[in-house]
Amino acid sequence: MASSNNTMTATFIVVIIAISALGSHAICNVSIDEVETCLPAVTRGRPTNPTGTCCSVLKRADLPCLCGYKTSIFIPSYVDINLAMGLPSKCGLRRPANC
Repeated sequence: MASSNNTMTATFIVVIIAISALGSHAICNVSIDEVETCLPAVTRGRPTNPTGTCCSVLKRADLPCLCGYKTSIFIPSYVDINLAMGLPSKCGLRRPANC
């Protein structure tokens, strides 16, 4: 289960980067602005706990769609993967089947 949460969190972070890189306004049912609400919780240095807004975004996102980005190479150096791995569980989410 921990591995599944890790995969989901990494996928979420990859989507953040993919959205920015592609210049898209929305992907997987979330906008760039919405996704960026989670960045403070996964940024190196002085991370914060995910906000209610961040968790709300994750809960509304199409999580199976986000899983499709798990092999992307666009993970920036300012993202702490270990923090990202814990994000879904901090928001009370379960991973989708086959993710």
